[in-house]
Amino acid sequence: MTERTLAGKTILLSGGSRGIGLAIALRAAADGANIALLAKTDTPHPKLEGTIHTAADAIRAAGGNALPILGDVRNDDDVTEAVLKTKGEFGGIDIVINNASVIDLSRSLDLPMKKYDLMQDVNVRGTFSLSRTAVPLLQESENPHILSLSPPLNLTPKWLGAHTGYTLAKYGMTMVTLGLAAEFGKDGIAANTLWPRTTIATAAVQNLLGGDQVMAASRTPEIYADAAHAVLTRDASSATGNTYIVEDVLEEEGVTDFSAYAAVPGTPDSRLFPDIFLD
Repeated sequence: MTERTLAGKTILLSGGSRGIGLAIALRAAADGANIALLAKTDTPHPKLEGTIHTAADAIRAAGGNALPILGDVRNDDDVTEAVLKTKGEFGGIDIVINNASVIDLSRSLDLPMKKYDLMQDVNVRGTFSLSRTAVPLLQESENPHILSLSPPLNLTPKWLGAHTGYTLAKYGMTMVTLGLAAEFGKDGIAANTLWPRTTIATAAVQNLLGGDQVMAASRTPEIYADAAHAVLTRDASSATGNTYIVEDVLEEEGVTDFSAYAAVPGTPDSRLFPDIFLD
């Protein structure tokens, strides 16, 4: 893989107490990046590992600087405060990563409207709010990026109808990001999405997609982190408006063997569980 670095770059990441978001933060921290985490998990969850404080400790141990910010991406004041605190601590913002996301795969008749609203508020509105609030600082950055962890817009009935509420929320994240790419491309701000071809071994997969069996047929969050690193170190003026696939990004970087990313070592690619939204 081409040697490119995030050393000295400042990242504002929504979520990130655990899972994919934390893995992306740790990969950036290994370069010496500054990472501000806007997340709600201040105290340990009974079923989920990690808080913003344990994540910050891990980031520092990996070689980065960390700023844990307790807040909710749905709250406009929290978002504004997170941007101002990040600027105050690190002098600016180079990268925004929209990682915070709520998942509920219920069919339409089974999905409570309260949960529908929550997914729209966190996934879509949160992505829009955090990104737009950081734009003035991104405009001052040398190589500014917005990266949202959301899928390509696959309009086949299979995915549109599988879990309409969640599909809308994730596609909304993507549409926000592509809209920002079009709107702020003239300012040199890259905006892209990134999605994996297989499921990733996270708590969400463990709890919502089939437990240990699917976890064993997944890849580790590190594959997502390595792909995100590759995207975020590309030239923002040219690498924008894309709905990237994790494995495709890594192949473009010269990685052809993904076996090291198997959650269970030795699991052949043919036995891995395909992620949703991809045919």
